[in-house]
Order: sequence, then structure tokens, then C-alpha cells
Amino acid sequence: MTKRRQNYAKRKKSYSTLGYLFVQSLPATIAQFTGGKTIKLARRQAWQCMKIDIIDNGILKKKMICMIKGMILIFLVCMQFGALAQLPADKADTSFSTYSAYEKAVKKYPDIKVAEEVHSKDVNEQKDILYCDAGRRKLLLDVFYPSSKEKSNGVAVIIVHGGGWRSGSRAQHYPLAQKLTQLGYTCFTPEYRLSAEALFPAGIVDIKAAVRWVRKNAKQYDIDSAKIVVIGFSAGGEIAAFIGATGNEIKFEGKDCNIEISSAVNAVVDIDGTLSFVHPESSEGNDSKKISAATQWFGVAKKDSLQLWEEASPLHHVNGNTPPTLFINSSVAAMHAGREDYIKVLHGNHIYSEVHSFDNAPHTFCLFHPWFEPTVNYIDSFLKKVFKISP
Repeated sequence: MTKRRQNYAKRKKSYSTLGYLFVQSLPATIAQFTGGKTIKLARRQAWQCMKIDIIDNGILKKKMICMIKGMILIFLVCMQFGALAQLPADKADTSFSTYSAYEKAVKKYPDIKVAEEVHSKDVNEQKDILYCDAGRRKLLLDVFYPSSKEKSNGVAVIIVHGGGWRSGSRAQHYPLAQKLTQLGYTCFTPEYRLSAEALFPAGIVDIKAAVRWVRKNAKQYDIDSAKIVVIGFSAGGEIAAFIGATGNEIKFEGKDCNIEISSAVNAVVDIDGTLSFVHPESSEGNDSKKISAATQWFGVAKKDSLQLWEEASPLHHVNGNTPPTLFINSSVAAMHAGREDYIKVLHGNHIYSEVHSFDNAPHTFCLFHPWFEPTVNYIDSFLKKVFKISP
């Protein structure tokens, strides 16, 4: 093959990849913001570009110009319909839920049962509390606290839901919040901006704002501001680890919502969340069949911005100020990529950590029995050790 032909083949592959991303990702994302008003328009323009036969350099340029025109067109329409405003709740990505996770897992684990909400007179609940008002975006959380001060152990637990940084709901962990509150903890379940609404590090900034809100309101909920824990599952586990490793790091603090208060946490529980997007064990970034969850969160492929993917990894930030960390994992090794290297840094700085794994358990194990209760017990035991709480 001549050098000219090789260069042509590379450009063809490049434009084909760009076309795929354009057709599959951008219009769908835009449609979520605009209620579907632009989806047909966007896809029509995109597919017209894709249908252009690549014959020579002139056609390659024509195809690229066509795509650029389409992107400009979509951007202008989005501006008209207010695409930069808050993503409506009814247009959010709801593809990941406890029910969808159950439907998938039950095929291999027919005896599992969903961990349901259990309302108790020992647990008070407050829903939809504003924790950060950043202009157009109002972020909410829910609070679960012991009904009497005597039953509170003074520890605050912030629970971050999973869903590939794109889907999921804070309500998924109401059962966990209720159960931990029965044991004396005060739990908070915040929402955060997902990738269809805002790219990394928006979700990090939001959860740090939630930490600051909890610390600011510690007295109101009878908690110790030096005993704040962040727990996360899957994508939420990665966020929890990241929050723990980047306490008060200015570039991830944002500019709104109690910025004068510390966002450092005092313990982390990572439930099957990755520690590194660039580690050899990681499966994130493989966009060969479909765009990966992390690619959607970062807005750029790993090969095109390796530095960003590395900087977004908790493993890149873990240091001597990282708090004690508990890892609870499934049998899916890729979900805790970089864990052993992370632990080496913790141990090198004499920071306590624990690892508990469930053999032959699905990634979503913490949402179901028989793993729900043991997960709660691991969390309770770990936090009692860290904060020296008597049984």
C-alpha cells in the first residue's frame, strides 16, 4: 500500500469514528435537553454526512464540512430552546435503576431479592432539601436521622448513587440510609449533575458542596463536623474515593455554596467503584462497540485526552491526607481497577483500610439480598473502628 493510500485510510477511519460519535451521541444528548425537538433534525443532518462516499481528499473535506455545519446547526437550535438550562427531571437518563439492575442480575442469580425501603418510627426523614443553589441549578438532598438524640452516634454519612455518571437516582440508596440510621448514623442522599447535563468535574463539585452543607448544618442534625463519611456505589464509589483523595483541592471546589467551609471528609466507603480510569485493569474507555460511560462523563475519548482521564482518577490524587477507606467489592475485577495500588499508598502513609469482597456476586450486589445486610455490617464495623464508637 502506498504512503498516500495509508494516509487516506487513516483519515477515512478517523472521519468514520467522528461520524459515529456525531450520530449516536450528540443528537441524543441534545434531544434530552430540548425534549426531543431537535432529534430528527440532528440525526437527519448527521446521516446525510455519513452517507457521503469517501472517494478522495475532496470528499473527505466535504464530509468534514458537512459535520461542522450540522454541529453549528444543533448548537444554534439548542440555544433557542435553552439547552444550557437545567436538565428537566423527566428528561433525565433513567436507564439505570434498581429495577433494571434486578432484571439483569436475576437471570444469573434467581434467588436475589431487592432491598426494599423500611420506614421506622426510629428514623426521621426529610426530603428535597436544597443544599446548593448555583444559579439555574438547584441541587437537592434527603436527610435520614435518628428520632431521638440519644440514639445518634454523631457520624454523618453521605451516600452517592451510581449509574455510570449518567443515570441513577439518590432514591436507590434510601434502604441503605434507613438501615444505617437505625444504627445511629445520620444519612444524606444528595443528587448531583450527571454527564447528560454537565461533564466532569461538575459531579465532583456538587458532592463537595454537599459535604460543606452537611458540615455547616452539623449542629442542627446532632452530628460531629469531624466525623463526616462519604459512601458511594459504582460511579458513586469512584466519586467517593475522589472526594476523599482531594479534600479542599481548589480546582475541584467550585465557586458556589458555602465555599469557605472545608469539603474534606473523615472516612470513605467505596462500593465497587473504580480507582483509576487509566489502569491496566480498567475497562473504561473502550468505545469500539458503544461510547463508554466514562467517555460520556469526560466528553472526550481516552486516546485523545489521556491526561484528563488520569487526573480524574482517585489513584492520581491519593496521598497522606486521604482518610481511612473501606472497599467492598463484587467479583467483577474491572470495577475496582487500581485498588491494590491505591491501598499501597494508604499503607505507605499509615492510613487504615479494609477490603471485603463477595465471591460470585454481581456488580450491583449492594442493592439486593443476600448481600445487603453483610454490606451494612461491613460499613458499621469499619466506621465504629475509625471513630472509636462503642458497640
